[in-house]
Amino acid sequence: MNLDRIKADLRADEGYARQLYACPAGKLTIGVGHNIEDNGLSDEVIEHILEEDIARAEEDVRALFENYDTLDEVRQEVLVNMAFNLGRSRLAKFIKFISAMNTRHFVLAAAEGTDSVWAEQVGKRAQLLMMRMATGMHA
Repeated sequence: MNLDRIKADLRADEGYARQLYACPAGKLTIGVGHNIEDNGLSDEVIEHILEEDIARAEEDVRALFENYDTLDEVRQEVLVNMAFNLGRSRLAKFIKFISAMNTRHFVLAAAEGTDSVWAEQVGKRAQLLMMRMATGMHA
């Protein structure tokens, strides 16, 4: 079998979609005719998607926090976790949090993060992340 040729044929026959759609049989489908509803995703694909999403979140954080590269790893991970959850546009609305971070006032940043609708929505996740932000410790 010629893999390149069958890929081209399947792209032509199935189409190519970066978003979920319902195929003619009504099944949730993505990519080149991948029936995600019945077949799910492999662990390898899930890991790849996670790594791409982390990279995108880190890109978002770099755009919002001028001192990101000078922060310790724990605080970098907090910011990436938040960007992963919120997305750039929602995280950008945390004006006081961003200001405190950019001036390295980590306890104030943690207080601002805790005092948000997001913190109410995600509960323990926000508590843990803001504790890490305030202390710089991953405990």
